[in-house]
Amino acid sequence: MSDADAELMGRYCDGDASAFRDLYELAAPPLRSYLLRMTGNRALADDLLQQTFLKLHKARPTYVRGARPMPWLYAIAHRTCLDALRARQRARVRVPGDPEAVPEVAAEITGHREGEAPETGPDPAEMQRALDALQQLPSKQREAVVLLKLDGRSVAEAAAIAGTTPGALKVRAHRGYARLRELLGKPSSDR
Repeated sequence: MSDADAELMGRYCDGDASAFRDLYELAAPPLRSYLLRMTGNRALADDLLQQTFLKLHKARPTYVRGARPMPWLYAIAHRTCLDALRARQRARVRVPGDPEAVPEVAAEITGHREGEAPETGPDPAEMQRALDALQQLPSKQREAVVLLKLDGRSVAEAAAIAGTTPGALKVRAHRGYARLRELLGKPSSDR
């Protein structure tokens, strides 16, 4: 996002409805992707995205004019996600008929139906193994890996989103990479 995005956020804070539509169109896809990778559940990620924008709307008077809005939006999404995951962890009582016990319709990471081979790209089975391994990481390590490797954020941006220092984020990421190598049966590369 650029200075134009800060101007767009300023217009939204001033009540410009078209600015909100433009901001949503710009920010929703990467936020949805981030939330999906953090939760592993499409429906939950969509719910969290909507909650994120509701919280943004309520918090817009606190926006610092001229600041880049995307790290702020990621921070809101991240905190919303953590709150939801903690609440789900506390309520993790399985009962017969629990909707979480029913698997979602199977689809490959490429979006193709299960069994439908994508024309090109990575091996879907290997991608699924990697995503499953990613879900096994502790949430802070998973967040660091997602922000740095999957979203391509700089260490400074990722640290701002996670609410930590760049050094702490690097440690989380390093531990996450090591654990992923272990889970995927890959030899660790010593530097």
